Amino acid sequence: MNNADRQYLEIVRDILDHGWYDQNRTGIKTYKLPHKVMQFDLGKEFPILTSKFVGFKTAVKEMLWIYRDQSNSVLKLQEENVHIWDEWMKEDGTIGTSYGWVVKEYRQIDKLIEQLKTNPQDRRMIMSLWQIPHLEGGSLYPCAFMTMWDVSGDRLNCMLVQRSADMPLGVPFNMAQYAVLVHLIAQVTGLKPGLFTHVINNAHVYENQIPGMKEQLSRGEAPESPKLWINPAIKDFYDFTIDDIKLVDYKHLGKIEMEVAV
Repeated sequence: MNNADRQYLEIVRDILDHGWYDQNRTGIKTYKLPHKVMQFDLGKEFPILTSKFVGFKTAVKEMLWIYRDQSNSVLKLQEENVHIWDEWMKEDGTIGTSYGWVVKEYRQIDKLIEQLKTNPQDRRMIMSLWQIPHLEGGSLYPCAFMTMWDVSGDRLNCMLVQRSADMPLGVPFNMAQYAVLVHLIAQVTGLKPGLFTHVINNAHVYENQIPGMKEQLSRGEAPESPKLWINPAIKDFYDFTIDDIKLVDYKHLGKIEMEVAV
């Protein structure tokens, strides 16, 4: 079994076997465990699940919407046939002062790239979507809300901190899209992708997702991880498009349908 599936499924199994069962804001009860961590060496592997299909292009489009476009427009995502934010869309067609809006408001991508180019040993290289004055203006408090960056030699390392993690649906996207983000930032700053560490404060499985999770756990050997291809000609972060980011030889064990809790 590839490393991404091994680490991910160990957490899922632990939640189902030992998780705390309780209510939450959605009204659908969960089994949850605190303080779960996965770590990947992006120089050796790309962390995407193969024990089930993960919509890689959809995940990357969402990441580009947040960090490249720095947008809060759900309508813009819908134009790209991405509907994962439809349930949280406000009357004005946006998600308010959240995610991409916060990235743009504080010029977070520009500042990070400048720090990496001019002062790579800075220990304050952080992008945070958790900006208290703007939390209530957003449709949803950010879940994967902070990245912390480090340069060791020529390797760019990143830690993603996630306050709340829907293990069946959200985390497979988050793993892949933030790994891609590290690759993109590394390329435009002349670095190589290094460690990607994913820290989860509240890792949970909703009650109505348990059959799907049990199916995934019962499947046979997951195929090896695919390779990630990034167009080497792109040197400006804002020039990346979905066509510049591809998986090579992505083999998987098929889709598993599960519901999202709103």
